Amino acid sequence: MVEIKDLPSAVLFCCTMNTIRSPMAEAILKRLYPRSIFVDSVGVHCGEPDGFAIAAMDEIGLDMTRHRAKTFNDLEDTSFDLIISLSPEAQHKAVDLTRHMSCDVEYWQTLDPSFIEGNRDSRMDAYRAVRDGLFERIRQRFMRSPIE
Repeated sequence: MVEIKDLPSAVLFCCTMNTIRSPMAEAILKRLYPRSIFVDSVGVHCGEPDGFAIAAMDEIGLDMTRHRAKTFNDLEDTSFDLIISLSPEAQHKAVDLTRHMSCDVEYWQTLDPSFIEGNRDSRMDAYRAVRDGLFERIRQRFMRSPIE
């Protein structure tokens, strides 16, 4: 378990377009640690809002309608303790960004649900699976130990 003192103070999630995976992860971590950790997200490229991602997050009470995609180039500050990349392309950018800085980088291979074809229900199931997988991974990675 991670103790409170071991929590990073600033975390950046990154993926390919910053419209599905990284903003989902950002919203989840912000909900779990609203005042303890600064959280941001970016993409390698700048994508458009994704209605399925917005709907999947709305199901658990997280509003992504105000999220605006941004890229690594849009970062005003790079003072992160931890960067978590969710796609291979983002992993390469994260490693390149941190080449000359003290920052941990983790790669969490995460399916891009926008590639799933089918009817609305099957597509929503794919987005829910990504959302729930990210929620569990984040919960495990950032879990606090009970205060004794």
